[in-house]
Amino acid sequence: MSDRKRKGMLIKNTNTQTVKIDMATRSITLEPGEEELVTAEEVLDATLRDFLQVRGVSIVRPARDEEEAELRERLS
Repeated sequence: MSDRKRKGMLIKNTNTQTVKIDMATRSITLEPGEEELVTAEEVLDATLRDFLQVRGVSIVRPARDEEEAELRERLS
């Protein structure tokens, strides 16, 4: 098994229409071109993964440690 620390991701709506992602932890609505951070746990959410598979949203980059810490604080 891997000892790597799983990280959150910055995702982006690459569609021309608004996308709503109803995950187990929260719902995210993204306008075209809008970006949002998701936690490492949310990256594993089946609904988000479905959107990633059909290119409904794209991963921009991994979240920076400070971004992930701020996101966790905001969501708690």
